[in-house]
Amino acid sequence: MEQGFSTKSLSSLTKVFADQELKDEAINKGSALLNESYSFQIAYKSRTLLKDIRVQVNSAFNEKITIRSVGLVPSELPCYHDHDDLILKSTPGLYPDPLYPIHDIDGLIAFPKQWRAIWITVDPQGDVNPGRHPIEVIFEKKNGECLGKETFELEVIAAELPQQKLIHTEWFHTDCLATLYNVEVFSGEHWRRIEQFVQTAAKHGMNMILTPIFTPPLDTEVGGERPTVQLVDVEKSGEAYSFQFEKLKRWVDLCKKQGIKYFEFSHLFTQWGANHAPKIVGYENGELKQLFGWETDAMSPEYRGFLQQFIPSLIEFINQNSLEDQCFFHVSDEPHLTQVESYKNASLILQELLKDFPVIDALSDYTFYEKGIVQNPIPSNDHINAFIENGVENLWTYYCCAQYKKVANRFFSMPSFRNRVLGIQLYKYKIAGFLHWGYNFWYAQYSKKAIDPFKNTDANYAFPSGDAFLVYPGEDGPIESIRLEVMNEALQDLRALQLLESVVGREQVLALLQDGLDYEITFDQYPQELEWYLQKREQINEKIKREGVVCQH
Repeated sequence: MEQGFSTKSLSSLTKVFADQELKDEAINKGSALLNESYSFQIAYKSRTLLKDIRVQVNSAFNEKITIRSVGLVPSELPCYHDHDDLILKSTPGLYPDPLYPIHDIDGLIAFPKQWRAIWITVDPQGDVNPGRHPIEVIFEKKNGECLGKETFELEVIAAELPQQKLIHTEWFHTDCLATLYNVEVFSGEHWRRIEQFVQTAAKHGMNMILTPIFTPPLDTEVGGERPTVQLVDVEKSGEAYSFQFEKLKRWVDLCKKQGIKYFEFSHLFTQWGANHAPKIVGYENGELKQLFGWETDAMSPEYRGFLQQFIPSLIEFINQNSLEDQCFFHVSDEPHLTQVESYKNASLILQELLKDFPVIDALSDYTFYEKGIVQNPIPSNDHINAFIENGVENLWTYYCCAQYKKVANRFFSMPSFRNRVLGIQLYKYKIAGFLHWGYNFWYAQYSKKAIDPFKNTDANYAFPSGDAFLVYPGEDGPIESIRLEVMNEALQDLRALQLLESVVGREQVLALLQDGLDYEITFDQYPQELEWYLQKREQINEKIKREGVVCQH
């Protein structure tokens, strides 16, 4: 092995910065159930510049292993000025996040005296022999000379995670795909990209998708507009409307094929107050025109009349396609307390038309629920306590750029355990759903222009890096991120806890989570050492193994 080349095996929860020394302890073993993915990293550093480094893996299940290079992307806004202390760094610079495929032609590069990392994911897919399996990872020069190697031992346990019960959506921005890939909306190439990104979403625990029946009125400047992405074709004749659902049917079929179970239809009123109609285009007298938008008062007879014709037609489509238990609706995103009346008026219109269909909205003031204005609230994780204390059932939660003090989140600047703790919190409080607004928002704030997410990671200096998207637009399809993988690990933790509960009961599982802590785990209080999360998951797995849990789906 070459002198001056160093390696270190690390967990998925370490963030390897090029300009910092590695402080986290080496991790050389772990465990996973048969049907979950397991990731670890190997950091490497060279005294001199080395190119064309090859990575070889030796294991009993090479075909189940993916190796990617942890890329660095810039962050000019890693956090707000009044951030809490639970961050890794607050300075601008290069942060580890995208997971790039390693191309055979170029291999890896080791930069002088800079730590870099590779990300190794094992996906047993249910057909690996249980037991302990060594995974040898070798770094070589192009001529085959060994630079360094690490061995990681993965124990595969003979049990399977149950199906995910949590409903999970990361808002899917269909227009951003068309814009960044420079393709016509709903062209063949656009549909191909949609399917690629839906597949990646479903693979990482997203089982609900934002479905643009009309162009979603989200993060749009008042008076501005986003590219039209409208799955329902509309035709107007006098005061009568007709609707065609062919594109929506294609969308539903594509998403179900990839594993999506639930469909949340885009908001039927504008964000932050429900004062206007979303942009809706349609044909009138053979001409395509905008029928509704910012100029349309939400309470206008014209828009109410449209909804009274549209929603029954949509419900008919839902029934014809046996989607009755899989559809959710939105009124308006994030209404504030000063907007109670406008939100209430819009909500009443939909309640009258939708009847038993669930209407869900992200909002944080308990007043909306207390007054019966919304039946299915989604409070943020820093405002959820009032809803928990009042016994709200079937409760969801969300976080976005505003939830950056104490609670879980996933900014670049935050330690990865602050992302992963969510699974434990969701389990403890029996949370039914989780929503986030940014799966692939690749625009500047208010959708004023497109940005290159490989160069601008904060929505053009609006939201701390890591808030607006989980995936990058790679040439061949989605480039996943550290944050996406760790979020998936949190969801796997949730399912492992539910599996254990099915055998030993909820009381024992909660006791196991609290074991060794002198405080109660809550949404804003939780262990702040990555080792705790690794050890706790190992304890859970060991108990599953000891209890002899049979494989189940």
